[in-house]
Amino acid sequence: MKQHLVRYVLSFAVLLLLLGHSAKFYQIDLINRLDAIIYDNKLKLTMPNTVDESVVILDIDEKSLSEIGRWPWGRDRLAELVDKLFNHYGIRQLGFDVVFAEPDGSSGLATLETLARKDLKDDALFQTLLKDMRPRLDYDARFAEAIHGKTVILGYYLSSAPNGSSSGAMPPPVWPAGTFSGRSIPFSTWLNHGGNLPELQENAAGAGHFDPLMDFDGVVRRVPLIVEYKGAYYESLSLAMVRAYLGFPKIVPGFPEERISNKSYNLMEWLDLTTENGILRRIPVDENVAALVPFRGREGSFHYYSISDVLADRISPGLLKDRIVLIGTTAPGLKDQRATPVGEAYSGVEIHANLIAGMLDGTIKIKPPYALGADIILLLLAGGVMVLLLPRLSASRASIVALLVLLFLVGVNLGFWRFANFVLPLASGLTLVFTLYAINMSWGYFVESHSKRQLTGLFGQYVPPELVEEMSRDPENYSMAGRKADLTVLFSDIRGFTTISEGLEPAQLANLMNEYLGAMTAIVRNHRGTLDKYIGDAIMAFWGAPVEDVEHVKNAVLTAIEMQKTLPELNKNLAAKGWPELKIGIGVNTGGMTVGDMGSPVRQSYTVMGDAVNLGSRLEGLTKQYGVGIIVGEITRERLKKDFVFRELDRVRVKGKSEPIAIYEPIGADGEVAKDKLDEIKLWNQALRYYRAQDWDQAEVALLNLSRMAPCYLYDLYMQHITQYRKDPPGDGWDGVTNYLTK
Repeated sequence: MKQHLVRYVLSFAVLLLLLGHSAKFYQIDLINRLDAIIYDNKLKLTMPNTVDESVVILDIDEKSLSEIGRWPWGRDRLAELVDKLFNHYGIRQLGFDVVFAEPDGSSGLATLETLARKDLKDDALFQTLLKDMRPRLDYDARFAEAIHGKTVILGYYLSSAPNGSSSGAMPPPVWPAGTFSGRSIPFSTWLNHGGNLPELQENAAGAGHFDPLMDFDGVVRRVPLIVEYKGAYYESLSLAMVRAYLGFPKIVPGFPEERISNKSYNLMEWLDLTTENGILRRIPVDENVAALVPFRGREGSFHYYSISDVLADRISPGLLKDRIVLIGTTAPGLKDQRATPVGEAYSGVEIHANLIAGMLDGTIKIKPPYALGADIILLLLAGGVMVLLLPRLSASRASIVALLVLLFLVGVNLGFWRFANFVLPLASGLTLVFTLYAINMSWGYFVESHSKRQLTGLFGQYVPPELVEEMSRDPENYSMAGRKADLTVLFSDIRGFTTISEGLEPAQLANLMNEYLGAMTAIVRNHRGTLDKYIGDAIMAFWGAPVEDVEHVKNAVLTAIEMQKTLPELNKNLAAKGWPELKIGIGVNTGGMTVGDMGSPVRQSYTVMGDAVNLGSRLEGLTKQYGVGIIVGEITRERLKKDFVFRELDRVRVKGKSEPIAIYEPIGADGEVAKDKLDEIKLWNQALRYYRAQDWDQAEVALLNLSRMAPCYLYDLYMQHITQYRKDPPGDGWDGVTNYLTK
């Protein structure tokens, strides 16, 4: 007993720690994240991955925006859409995953009304015409008339901004304020709302909020079916749609009988949709009165049709007849995309579609508040067996016991999931098994530590600690032997370093370089880069080895951009010490390289060699010629042209290379570059075409316009080239390439 005392104490402490988490005395973030990962993977592995025919999504997609115009569209067009859906296509009901918060003034009616009251108030003909035209020009009234008497459910949003404001009309609450006085139910509570125009809300069959609940990791797994707002209680869009489908039954909160184990337990566990004839649907909810979204599959588990196709009668009426129809958007510009377990950019409207289908077919998972009790019981069973047995057993028998306990926990969890639709946490149990096993199998730790020390000795000076950690999990796959690989290399150099070094004392120069190299090296490591060497004031780094990195090109370019962005702040610190300002040039190139431990018996280094490496060095040198901070090769640019915006600088032939290459300057990530910069690049590309066609006049005009738009050295450089070529034309065979004969 005494010889196992330390392991008993440690194991029991681990069990108590995890029991406290499961009982919610405190929360361990790592376990919550692991539970989220487990839940997401169980969901993805058990999804039906079939298309639900009962719900159809009409998409405000890029095609619709192209054909109809930018959103928002005129309400006259929406009135036409509603009439066509119900009268021509025969849909059963319609829900809007959009909000109509402001009046539609696109018809110009407001201007005409102003004229009628002022300038043309005495013009009888104008007044008569306006009276006749007013019903046709009041688009909001036309839309309200179109939805009147039809099963149309509007959407609205809620906000929790402390200083936010509210607008628009709210629908009647499903339960009035004070309904749950005496009960402590943690409803999702909101402070502000953005509702629809009162005229539209009054004519709609109902409305529901379309706000999901984001979990701690920013992922949407739940939607609150009932929320609290200013004391009253309101339903979600999906619940309102289901109630409309069932004929608007009453919502009755579901409370279990008093729990023997906890007399104060009074949380809601389900919602009943009831009529005089009984319960039509029972919908399980969690402690926040939210439902887990029963995702059927990845995005596209419901039929999507472009609204432009509906308006143009390009789809068969049979595809929409008697369907539940949701109108939403997948257009990226309208930003209705959420991170979900089944997709990082999942359209919000399909979340509602999944919930509607799940409520109607009864596939919503059950996760009641008392599920933590089941988790505690399982932890006690598993922990008791392992705490008592593992210290007494040999390594092989302890491994068998740990495996059996693990299979028991996973089997019970999956059994409840599959056959009872019941969600139980699993991360605490898994953490318990693996932690107790690790404590009792400590020899494994020492073996792993030995491998890690070896790798740290080999690679620790080159790669970040987190990559060494990654390598240590499978040390057999890593060596320093030379090999050929597709990698990306980066060279950076301080401009005018000789002048800077001559103006500083040796101690000052050393401190300056330490501060500069420290800041730049941290950036390299933060982007998974391997530091090759310092060459005086220059830095050489590469990506893709020793740890494989499928995004080595992107990480290298991001490093270069961040190095340039960090420089101004670094210069502020240097200036405060009376040191000179630093400017750097960076060259990045991608291609086949030889990587490995190279050198002599006296000194060796883990480095890269090859033509692609030499070209990267040449590109760094060219930054001075073109007055830019970063230059990348054409292979680098080709790999990233969908992710970054680049400006082509020139086609050059560098020393040691017979074939010319195009060189580029990265401007920024795609979608983050300002429109005026994109316009400048477009004009620059046109100037380059004129230049290479030897149309000096047109090229000069374009460059003058560019200089007025955004003066820079590059445009002045090409103006100098044009002046030179006018005096000494390059000839008909000129390929537009600039030759550099020196390094």
